[in-house]
Amino acid sequence: MAEYARPAQGAAVTATQEGADFGDRTDFANADRGFLAAPEYRQIETADGKVAWDFDALSFLDDDCPDTVNPSLWRQSQLCARVGLYQVVDGVYQIRGFDLSNMTLIEGTAGVIVVDPLVSAEPAAAGLALYRKVRGDKPVTGVIYTHSHIDHFGGVGGVLEPGSKAPILAPDGFMAEAVSENVYAGTAMLRRGMYYSAGTTEHGPTAGVGMGLGYQASAGTVGLVPPTKSITETGQEETVDGVRFVFQMTPGTEAPSEMNFLLPDHRALCMAENATHNLHNILTLRGAKIRDARIWSHYLGQALDLFAGKADVVFASHHWPTWGEPEIRQFLETQRDLYGYLHDQTLRMMNQGYVGAEIAELIQMPPALDAAWHTHGYYGSVSHNVKAIYQRYLGWYSGHPSDLWEQTPVETAKRYAICFGGVPNLVAKAREYADDGDLRFAAQLLKHAVFADPANQDAKSTLADVFDRLALGAECATWRNCYVTGADELRNGVRPTAIGSSGMAGALSVPQLFDTMAIRVDGPKAWDLKVVTDWHFTDLDEHYRLTLQHGVLTYGPQSGASGSVGAADATFTLTKPQFLAVLGGGGLDGVEVEGDPAVLQQVTGVLDEPDPNFAIVTP
Repeated sequence: MAEYARPAQGAAVTATQEGADFGDRTDFANADRGFLAAPEYRQIETADGKVAWDFDALSFLDDDCPDTVNPSLWRQSQLCARVGLYQVVDGVYQIRGFDLSNMTLIEGTAGVIVVDPLVSAEPAAAGLALYRKVRGDKPVTGVIYTHSHIDHFGGVGGVLEPGSKAPILAPDGFMAEAVSENVYAGTAMLRRGMYYSAGTTEHGPTAGVGMGLGYQASAGTVGLVPPTKSITETGQEETVDGVRFVFQMTPGTEAPSEMNFLLPDHRALCMAENATHNLHNILTLRGAKIRDARIWSHYLGQALDLFAGKADVVFASHHWPTWGEPEIRQFLETQRDLYGYLHDQTLRMMNQGYVGAEIAELIQMPPALDAAWHTHGYYGSVSHNVKAIYQRYLGWYSGHPSDLWEQTPVETAKRYAICFGGVPNLVAKAREYADDGDLRFAAQLLKHAVFADPANQDAKSTLADVFDRLALGAECATWRNCYVTGADELRNGVRPTAIGSSGMAGALSVPQLFDTMAIRVDGPKAWDLKVVTDWHFTDLDEHYRLTLQHGVLTYGPQSGASGSVGAADATFTLTKPQFLAVLGGGGLDGVEVEGDPAVLQQVTGVLDEPDPNFAIVTP
């Protein structure tokens, strides 16, 4: 990647906040506090020899900030690069720097309770082994998922033995939300996630330098074991292996299903991912349900009311803890006001007729919020969070009728090229804007040039250069990652997505598995088909009728509400593992079939295969 002079900082480039003090080393002291041990190895591998995590990949962050990275982002990346086992308080420990997220270990009477076991099994197992090396070979006596994102449950296979009876606690609605995000929309989210994490490119001073929330996600074995107990209300108390937990439900904040908890006997408060050392996302760039900034602020205020004065430390599933009652109160108050301010000011200007893109340019953050490092947009950003708040209330439509029926990106691009007298003229004009420092508009013009003529190497290389320059000034790690990954795709083509969520399939219910089939139906191919099949699951004592008609795959109980009258074209009697094998292309071996087994091929024959490697910056 070529090097460029860093563009001017400020809202015009990245909504950068300028008020924090680089001389304040409190975060560095807290990030290092409680360090007990580091791993003796440099890589974590999967069983087939693939590298799931590389500790040496972070080593470039030991150096001083180069000219190619925003100094504020470099500072945050250095803080996130701490690796090892840390003590939060006596009996509460964290594994940090083994994955995007932290794994917390709480010692109980007979063993240890694992909170949020990372993205994949191999780093989780390695982290648990490091803990045991220091603290003794304690069995896992419980697991807690604080919320429904994959970096907080995907590694559970690395901490639980098969057939373990350890209780697994999670917030109400966890399974529905985990499946919705990581399976139903999983392919698209993971693909976009490769961009906002720079997951397909090398990291370093001229490329990705982390994600702001952590370094990046591991690439090991992802799985899911369903919870055995749901937390349903704020104030609910549970005891696991002798450890008391007091829970606060926070649905609609950082995840649709999320909870905080207090350890009253340890005077320690876990804020899950609701209060971390950055401005978080209202709508993550990989895609997700839009979060509610208003309720997020409210629940942070509620946490203050419930737990202030009862904790000497606050920790989370990312970043480092904050110690001291006054410091905890200031941290939570500032985080509360951060999301409240973004919400209220967006609504104020929205009700004056401004659209999201305009509000993102006009909004001014209070100096007192700017002065706190943990309000900076390393993972989220003021700009795209404001647009998300606008979208939550008013949707994609700006209100201008021309937005109702726009041309597709490719057709729009072709028309731009015509208006400019051809793609070469479009590229030349974009270069003029880039030379004048207007990188944002240059990128817009060059996007049209590339979409109008994807074979035009000049258009692609010029856009890649502009993306490079935009990356250099970005305080937001996910913006930088999108720029550098986009530039890499323009220069080198599409790189494959490095991780997947297929390991979750075994945890899905039968209806959820039917849903995964339904969202793959190619509607036009199935318009004229009508196929009715009955499914009897002997191991679950569950019975369903599956109907394909009008290009829609629906299901329900074999009789009753589903309206399943008449004979099925075929009836399949099997176990859930056999059904998973059928979905995986394994055929009907061992499955009892009544009727015509060929009708199954009619159904599977209209199922599309998702594309985990689709292009983003090229059509």
